[in-house]
Amino acid sequence: MAIHMFQNLIDTLKRHPRKIVFTEGTDPRILEASARLLSGTFLTPVLVGDPKEIYTASEDCGFNIRGAEIYNPEDYPEMDAMVEAMVELRKGKMTHDQCRDALRKGNYFGTMLVKMGIADCLLGGATYSTADTVRPALQLIKTKPGNKIVSSCFILVRERVGDNEVLAMGDCAINIKPSEDDLVEIALETAKCAKIFGIDPKVAFLSYSTKGSGSGEDVDKMRSAAEKTRAADPELVLDGELQFDAAVSPTVCQTKCPESQVAGYANTFIFPDINAGNIGYKIAQRLGGFAAYGPILLGLNAPINDLSRGCNAQEVYSMAIITAGLAED
Repeated sequence: MAIHMFQNLIDTLKRHPRKIVFTEGTDPRILEASARLLSGTFLTPVLVGDPKEIYTASEDCGFNIRGAEIYNPEDYPEMDAMVEAMVELRKGKMTHDQCRDALRKGNYFGTMLVKMGIADCLLGGATYSTADTVRPALQLIKTKPGNKIVSSCFILVRERVGDNEVLAMGDCAINIKPSEDDLVEIALETAKCAKIFGIDPKVAFLSYSTKGSGSGEDVDKMRSAAEKTRAADPELVLDGELQFDAAVSPTVCQTKCPESQVAGYANTFIFPDINAGNIGYKIAQRLGGFAAYGPILLGLNAPINDLSRGCNAQEVYSMAIITAGLAED
């Protein structure tokens, strides 16, 4: 990650220290990242699992995790209260026994630690699937007031001499075919996330058309979503529908849409569907030389993020800081 952006998040966390749950407490990558976080004193790891197994694994790998908090679902003293809280949250969809069984698993137990205020945020997925990380978040943390969906964005960073180029892209991982109203939420949440990473958002709703140069249902959807987003947040600088070249090239912008406040200088991109979004961020990553951080989940009442099962310890460390940086007071 770009050092400047990374340091800004760390400085914020030093002023407001957080606790982050890792649902896979014995994983060597989690332990290595936890040891590094503990040396920084700005983010406390909360490890889920059997303490003996966690300490044995850390000693075998040579990682010092003294100072981490460890909770074992099998002997958690407040388990009865946690079960009752989960039953209430599930509102008749799960029995007491079903909730107790679910809470024996690290993903549900860790999510309830966040819900009950014992930790501020959660990072999972080193061994769990994305679905097994997101499902408990949807069921227990739930979406923020006014939000109907969970979405995601990627933060992309490319090193430059004297500065770094930082972009935001959404939604590249969660919503397969978002509706107009879904795109409004995606745009608003992606812009908020962009600001956390030092981006002054200039939002482009992307399409194969620029200002009516093409036609079709998908073009209409992006144009309408842009209009609805402008109505929802008149202060947000945005435009659409725009082709990608018009969105990023000042030269192309002068030809296609010279009146646009965004075109030529967009830094926050809203894709029409997950196909375009997933392909788009990976092209930027693999051919454009950008480092990609995410998917960062948006719209939840607390920060919950998902790791790739192929992640390394550095990625765990970076995503932990990103996740904690999203926590609100």
